[in-house]
Amino acid sequence: MNWDSDIIKNLAWSDTIINREGKQKVADEIAKKVKEGDVIGIGSGSTSYLALLAIAKKVEQERLNIKAIPTSIEIALACSELGIPLITLYEHRPDWLFDGADEVDPNHSLIKGRGGAMFKEKLMIRSSPVNYILVDETKQVKKLGSNFPIPIEVFPQALLAVEFQLNKLGLTELSLRLAKGKDGPVITENGNLILDARFEEIDNELEKKIKAITGVIESGLFIGHNVEIIVA
Repeated sequence: MNWDSDIIKNLAWSDTIINREGKQKVADEIAKKVKEGDVIGIGSGSTSYLALLAIAKKVEQERLNIKAIPTSIEIALACSELGIPLITLYEHRPDWLFDGADEVDPNHSLIKGRGGAMFKEKLMIRSSPVNYILVDETKQVKKLGSNFPIPIEVFPQALLAVEFQLNKLGLTELSLRLAKGKDGPVITENGNLILDARFEEIDNELEKKIKAITGVIESGLFIGHNVEIIVA
């Protein structure tokens, strides 16, 4: 028996989608890659949402059977509304994945995590043999950290201990991310806090150094990962 939920039926993207026309083009390009039986990892963000809509349309038109592993509650709810079956990494690893990014440099290194889902996103990229990162030209930078700080997911009780250790890595600016729709800090989908950090220099070892700090769950630095960039 179905829930017949008005919450699910009335779902919509929570914010205005910037450069929607360009993002729609890469969304349609991603939808063309879908084939019968695919298990697809679905990332977070507005471009991923548009790609999911395009995929759902193709699935309905061609009567395809696919499964999705989402990286966020928002995308999971959207899959439910669109009739795309959800599974977890317990059952399958993805055949391929698509996701967005906040910054992409010429070496295909990324900053992600403005949506607070960097732990699941990195887990999915590590689990998937093929990863498409969907961005528009505003996300392309010559140097990581040009526009956005690095999001760092932190176990709450480790907050100050993590701050102390980050200061040893060339930290220039650090802030606890505060919510806009609620009082207090942003809480990740894992129940943790997010620190937004800027550094004097982002080298190839910084991702590992941040992750090595006890209390850090994950960072939004993605350096040396297996990704293919698709630009709107």
